[in-house]
Amino acid sequence: MDLEATRELTRASMPAGGTTQVADEVIEKIAVAAAREVPGVVELGGDVARFFNAVFDRVGLEQLGDARRGCSAHVTGDAAVVNLVLVIEAGRRVAEVSGQVRAQVTQAVAAFGLRVDEVNIRVDDLATSETHTTPPA
Repeated sequence: MDLEATRELTRASMPAGGTTQVADEVIEKIAVAAAREVPGVVELGGDVARFFNAVFDRVGLEQLGDARRGCSAHVTGDAAVVNLVLVIEAGRRVAEVSGQVRAQVTQAVAAFGLRVDEVNIRVDDLATSETHTTPPA
């Protein structure tokens, strides 16, 4: 085999160049799934979002917007900032639940090869037997 043929084979076997971008929505889905695994997290999303999602659930549209409910994320290069809105179980310590959520979300996102710069959490509500009900029909 001559030198020119060897160069051709070497170039052909090398992967193509280019860029890879991860959409914000992908990180949002990962973060929501991770946050839901933490004991004490009852639900995600603010009051209005939870109301509409409960209505959607009752009429059989439970998948509508559910995967990213209560989360927004912004990806820049190989780093992400995640914002979560949580409803936690009454009687749980906010600092403990939010710390576990931060750790779980950071680990889940990092498993996909991104660095997590911030996980911002807003506890929007506490779930008690009186507050965690479905809307009227």
